[in-house]
Amino acid sequence: QVQLVESGGGLVQPGGSLRLSCATSGLVMNFYSFGWFRQAPGKEREGVSCISESNGNTYYSDSVKGRFTISRDKAKNMVYLQMNSLKPEDTGVYYCASGGPSSWSVCARPVFASWGQGTQVTVSS
Repeated sequence: QVQLVESGGGLVQPGGSLRLSCATSGLVMNFYSFGWFRQAPGKEREGVSCISESNGNTYYSDSVKGRFTISRDKAKNMVYLQMNSLKPEDTGVYYCASGGPSSWSVCARPVFASWGQGTQVTVSS
C-alpha cells in the first residue's frame, strides 16, 4: 500500500528556513500528484503547495508564494518542501499527501487519498 513518511520539521526562528522531506513507497511517482498541507491548532487543513505527476507543474497558496518551493526526486522516491523566510503564521503540522494526476491543480484535501503522519513546524522567537 501507499506509504508517505514526513521528516524535517522543528523549531525555527522567524526568517529562518526548513526543508521538509516526504519518503514515498508503494506507488509509481509518475502517476501521482503530491501535495504539502498544513494544519494549525483550531484550523482546517489547508493546501500549501502541490506538484503534478508529469511535467512538474506546481501550485502555491498565496500565503507561501515566493517563499516555499516544492520539488520531487523520482529516482529517490522523495518529495520536498523548501521553506524560506518563515513566519509565525507558518506554524502547524505539515502533511505530505498523494493524489490522482489532476489533484495538484486543485490542491485541496478532498482530492488527495493518501496521507503521511505529519511533522510539526514551529516558527517562534
